[in-house]
Amino acid sequence: MSSVPPIRPKPRPGNLREVAEKIEEATGLRVQVLGGNLVMSPTPRGKHAGAIRYLRRQIEQALPDGLGAYEVSSVMMPDDRDDYATPDLVVLPESWDIDDDWLADPLDVALAVEVISQSEKSKEIRDKADWYAVAGVAVLLVVDPRKGTWALHTHPDNGAYRDVLPGKYGEPVPLPDPLGLEVATDGFPVYGR
Repeated sequence: MSSVPPIRPKPRPGNLREVAEKIEEATGLRVQVLGGNLVMSPTPRGKHAGAIRYLRRQIEQALPDGLGAYEVSSVMMPDDRDDYATPDLVVLPESWDIDDDWLADPLDVALAVEVISQSEKSKEIRDKADWYAVAGVAVLLVVDPRKGTWALHTHPDNGAYRDVLPGKYGEPVPLPDPLGLEVATDGFPVYGR
Protein backbone atom coordinates (compact mmCIF):
# COMPACT_ATOMS: atom_id res chain seq x y z
CA MET A 1 0.00 0.00 0.00
CA SER A 2 1.50 3.32 -1.04
CA SER A 3 1.15 6.41 1.07
CA VAL A 4 0.63 9.97 -0.07
CA PRO A 5 3.90 11.91 0.05
CA PRO A 6 4.00 14.81 2.50
CA ILE A 7 2.71 18.04 1.00
CA ARG A 8 5.28 20.78 0.74
CA PRO A 9 5.03 23.64 1.55
CA LYS A 10 3.20 23.47 4.88
CA PRO A 11 -0.09 25.41 5.19
CA ARG A 12 0.17 28.93 6.60
CA PRO A 13 -1.66 32.19 5.91
CA GLY A 14 -0.62 33.56 2.54
CA ASN A 15 0.10 30.24 0.81
CA LEU A 16 -3.13 28.28 1.28
CA ARG A 17 -3.97 28.39 -2.41
CA GLU A 18 -0.55 26.93 -3.25
CA VAL A 19 -1.02 24.18 -0.66
CA ALA A 20 -4.57 23.46 -1.94
CA GLU A 21 -3.23 23.05 -5.48
CA LYS A 22 -0.51 20.64 -4.28
CA ILE A 23 -3.06 18.56 -2.34
CA GLU A 24 -5.35 18.36 -5.39
CA GLU A 25 -2.42 17.30 -7.54
CA ALA A 26 -1.23 14.64 -5.05
CA THR A 27 -4.60 13.19 -4.02
CA GLY A 28 -7.21 14.05 -6.64
CA LEU A 29 -9.45 15.48 -3.91
CA ARG A 30 -11.32 18.72 -4.59
CA VAL A 31 -9.75 21.35 -2.33
CA GLN A 32 -11.15 24.79 -1.58
CA VAL A 33 -10.02 27.57 0.73
CA LEU A 34 -13.08 28.81 2.60
CA GLY A 35 -12.59 31.55 5.16
CA GLY A 36 -8.89 30.76 5.47
CA ASN A 37 -9.49 27.02 6.01
CA LEU A 38 -8.53 24.20 3.68
CA VAL A 39 -11.68 22.20 2.88
CA MET A 40 -11.29 18.88 1.07
CA SER A 41 -14.07 16.96 -0.64
CA PRO A 42 -13.97 13.51 -2.17
CA THR A 43 -14.59 13.09 -5.87
CA PRO A 44 -18.38 13.10 -6.40
CA ARG A 45 -20.10 9.71 -6.39
CA GLY A 46 -22.51 8.71 -9.11
CA LYS A 47 -25.67 10.12 -7.54
CA HIS A 48 -23.88 13.35 -6.60
CA ALA A 49 -22.64 13.72 -10.18
CA GLY A 50 -26.08 12.69 -11.46
CA ALA A 51 -27.78 15.53 -9.57
CA ILE A 52 -25.32 18.00 -11.09
CA ARG A 53 -25.88 16.59 -14.58
CA TYR A 54 -29.68 16.71 -14.15
CA LEU A 55 -29.50 20.35 -13.04
CA ARG A 56 -27.07 21.37 -15.75
CA ARG A 57 -29.20 19.91 -18.54
CA GLN A 58 -32.27 21.82 -17.35
CA ILE A 59 -30.45 25.09 -16.76
CA GLU A 60 -28.52 25.05 -20.05
CA GLN A 61 -31.72 24.62 -22.07
CA ALA A 62 -33.21 27.78 -20.59
CA LEU A 63 -30.24 30.10 -20.08
CA PRO A 64 -30.55 33.58 -21.54
CA ASP A 65 -28.02 34.56 -24.20
CA GLY A 66 -24.65 35.48 -22.77
CA LEU A 67 -24.72 33.06 -19.81
CA GLY A 68 -23.20 29.58 -19.55
CA ALA A 69 -23.21 26.74 -17.00
CA TYR A 70 -19.79 25.54 -15.84
CA GLU A 71 -18.41 22.79 -13.63
CA VAL A 72 -14.95 22.83 -12.04
CA SER A 73 -14.82 26.64 -12.01
CA SER A 74 -13.79 28.42 -8.85
CA VAL A 75 -15.12 31.66 -7.37
CA MET A 76 -12.85 34.01 -5.43
CA MET A 77 -13.51 35.91 -2.26
CA PRO A 78 -13.26 39.61 -3.13
CA ASP A 79 -9.93 41.09 -2.06
CA ASP A 80 -8.45 37.65 -1.21
CA ARG A 81 -7.45 35.45 -4.15
CA ASP A 82 -6.23 32.82 -1.67
CA ASP A 83 -9.81 32.31 -0.46
CA TYR A 84 -12.04 30.56 -2.99
CA ALA A 85 -14.85 28.05 -3.43
CA THR A 86 -15.48 25.60 -6.24
CA PRO A 87 -19.22 25.09 -6.57
CA ASP A 88 -20.53 21.94 -8.22
CA LEU A 89 -22.13 24.09 -10.91
CA VAL A 90 -21.89 27.82 -11.56
CA VAL A 91 -23.61 30.10 -14.07
CA LEU A 92 -21.32 32.83 -15.41
CA PRO A 93 -21.13 35.13 -18.41
CA GLU A 94 -20.02 33.17 -21.49
CA SER A 95 -16.91 35.34 -21.62
CA TRP A 96 -15.64 32.84 -19.01
CA ASP A 97 -14.99 30.54 -22.00
CA ILE A 98 -11.99 32.63 -23.00
CA ASP A 99 -10.86 34.04 -19.64
CA ASP A 100 -7.24 33.32 -18.71
CA ASP A 101 -7.98 33.56 -14.99
CA TRP A 102 -9.09 30.53 -12.99
CA LEU A 103 -11.01 32.45 -10.33
CA ALA A 104 -14.34 33.99 -11.28
CA ASP A 105 -15.52 37.25 -9.76
CA PRO A 106 -18.41 36.46 -7.37
CA LEU A 107 -20.36 39.44 -8.70
CA ASP A 108 -20.40 37.74 -12.13
CA VAL A 109 -22.05 34.61 -10.69
CA ALA A 110 -25.73 34.38 -11.66
CA LEU A 111 -26.10 31.07 -9.77
CA ALA A 112 -23.86 28.80 -7.68
CA VAL A 113 -25.00 25.25 -6.95
CA GLU A 114 -23.73 23.02 -4.15
CA VAL A 115 -24.82 19.39 -4.02
CA ILE A 116 -24.29 18.06 -0.51
CA SER A 117 -22.15 14.92 -0.23
CA GLN A 118 -23.13 12.05 2.02
CA SER A 119 -20.45 12.85 4.58
CA GLU A 120 -20.96 16.63 4.92
CA LYS A 121 -21.92 17.94 8.34
CA SER A 122 -24.56 20.62 9.00
CA LYS A 123 -21.95 23.12 10.19
CA GLU A 124 -19.92 22.65 6.99
CA ILE A 125 -23.04 23.31 4.93
CA ARG A 126 -23.88 26.49 6.91
CA ASP A 127 -20.27 27.71 6.68
CA LYS A 128 -20.28 27.20 2.92
CA ALA A 129 -23.56 29.13 2.49
CA ASP A 130 -22.17 31.93 4.66
CA TRP A 131 -19.01 32.02 2.52
CA TYR A 132 -21.06 32.57 -0.64
CA ALA A 133 -23.07 35.32 1.09
CA VAL A 134 -19.91 37.09 2.29
CA ALA A 135 -18.46 36.84 -1.22
CA GLY A 136 -21.61 38.46 -2.63
CA VAL A 137 -22.87 35.58 -4.78
CA ALA A 138 -26.43 36.65 -5.60
CA VAL A 139 -28.07 33.19 -5.74
CA LEU A 140 -27.01 29.90 -4.15
CA LEU A 141 -28.91 26.65 -4.62
CA VAL A 142 -28.09 23.90 -2.12
CA VAL A 143 -29.34 20.43 -3.10
CA ASP A 144 -29.30 17.74 -0.40
CA PRO A 145 -29.64 14.16 -1.76
CA ARG A 146 -29.34 12.85 1.81
CA LYS A 147 -32.79 14.18 2.70
CA GLY A 148 -34.37 14.86 -0.69
CA THR A 149 -34.48 18.61 -0.05
CA TRP A 150 -33.20 21.84 -1.56
CA ALA A 151 -32.76 25.43 -0.37
CA LEU A 152 -32.57 28.53 -2.53
CA HIS A 153 -30.55 31.34 -0.92
CA THR A 154 -30.97 34.88 -2.29
CA HIS A 155 -30.17 38.49 -1.39
CA PRO A 156 -26.80 38.32 0.38
CA ASP A 157 -26.48 41.00 3.05
CA ASN A 158 -23.83 41.43 5.76
CA GLY A 159 -22.47 37.89 5.45
CA ALA A 160 -25.79 36.04 5.33
CA TYR A 161 -28.60 35.46 2.89
CA ARG A 162 -31.73 37.44 3.77
CA ASP A 163 -34.03 35.02 1.99
CA VAL A 164 -33.93 31.23 2.05
CA LEU A 165 -36.65 29.26 0.29
CA PRO A 166 -36.69 25.59 1.37
CA GLY A 167 -38.22 22.84 -0.71
CA LYS A 168 -38.50 19.08 -1.18
CA TYR A 169 -37.75 16.93 -4.18
CA GLY A 170 -40.78 17.05 -6.42
CA GLU A 171 -41.25 20.80 -5.85
CA PRO A 172 -39.79 23.07 -8.56
CA VAL A 173 -37.00 25.54 -7.71
CA PRO A 174 -37.94 29.07 -8.90
CA LEU A 175 -34.62 30.58 -10.02
CA PRO A 176 -34.83 34.39 -10.07
CA ASP A 177 -33.70 36.72 -12.86
CA PRO A 178 -31.50 36.84 -14.82
CA LEU A 179 -32.25 33.10 -15.08
CA GLY A 180 -36.00 33.38 -14.57
CA LEU A 181 -36.75 29.68 -14.81
CA GLU A 182 -38.07 26.81 -12.74
CA VAL A 183 -35.96 23.70 -12.23
CA ALA A 184 -37.80 20.40 -11.80
CA THR A 185 -36.52 18.32 -8.90
CA ASP A 186 -38.63 15.17 -9.18
CA GLY A 187 -35.80 13.33 -10.98
CA PHE A 188 -33.07 14.21 -8.47
CA PRO A 189 -31.35 11.12 -7.04
CA VAL A 190 -31.43 10.34 -3.32
CA TYR A 191 -28.46 8.70 -1.61
CA GLY A 192 -28.99 5.12 -0.46
CA ARG A 193 -28.74 4.20 3.20
